[in-house]
Amino acid sequence: MDTIELLRLNLLSPMVLAFALGVLATVARSDLRFPEALYSAMSIYLLLAIGLKGGVALATTPPAQLWLPALVTVAVGAATPLWCYGLLRGVGRLSIPDAAAVAAHYGSVSVVTFIACQAFLDRAGVPTEGFMTTLVALLEVPAILVALVVARSALARAGSSDPIAWRPLLGEVLAGRSIVLLAGGLLIGAAAGPAGMARVEAFFVTPFEGVLTLFLLEMGLVTGRRLGELRAIGPFLLGFGIVMPVLHGLLGVALGPLVGLSLGGTTVLAVLFASASYIAATAAVRLGLPEAKPSLSLTASLPITFPFDLVVGIPLFARAAQVLWGGGS
Repeated sequence: MDTIELLRLNLLSPMVLAFALGVLATVARSDLRFPEALYSAMSIYLLLAIGLKGGVALATTPPAQLWLPALVTVAVGAATPLWCYGLLRGVGRLSIPDAAAVAAHYGSVSVVTFIACQAFLDRAGVPTEGFMTTLVALLEVPAILVALVVARSALARAGSSDPIAWRPLLGEVLAGRSIVLLAGGLLIGAAAGPAGMARVEAFFVTPFEGVLTLFLLEMGLVTGRRLGELRAIGPFLLGFGIVMPVLHGLLGVALGPLVGLSLGGTTVLAVLFASASYIAATAAVRLGLPEAKPSLSLTASLPITFPFDLVVGIPLFARAAQVLWGGGS
């Protein structure tokens, strides 16, 4: 597909249009709201469904195909907060806690962006490796831990650090909903195999994109409610929330073929690197860096980076991977 076709396929998808509707509904002061219980149920469904599908594919994946992409994913996840922190401190002039908090969010991953990317590639008829869900789980944790260690080390040198309570922090990260459901779904899918998945396919596969459309409508409502906070973060963070995802995504495009990933796998890796967490990282930073202002991290990641990745980033990285693989002109 050429660039225009990729953009059309993404922008006119029900998921992206539902997200836009949610933003517009909030701007228009509509009384549209999702019950909290429904939002939680949809997120549980989506995470478990993607874990199950990944687990079925993982069961037939030779370990030799997985170890290098997994190693590179962990390495990039650990390194990303280091250069993000340096940029946020040196150029953005953020405080140590705020710089580390934003760096943790941009080194971690948005599972919703990953799911939207998978749905986009499915519509485009582009297959991906079954173990990509494993990479999501691996990318969730390292950046958060590295950013917290960097912050505490810097604060200790400044004489204003309290020790990190590692046990509750690790419990918050590793026992969080996204890790439990993704990892649990992977194990269940791998154990059940294609025959077991066929028994629940009517529930976890066929309705998947419909539930994702409703979920992104809710995400549009949430994003719209945070648009007013954009004025408070300044031009630097506004640019950071767009430029860094592009650079991280292009890094994924460059690394994908080198670690043996297909066109679809390379696109997904790029989107993973380009995304920013707004759930797991937020909870962990709240525990590990209570001095940080959560409004900075959340405003950069949710109303800036998430819509950019959803609308522009996914087709952009798909096209970049296509050109790199010689599939486009």
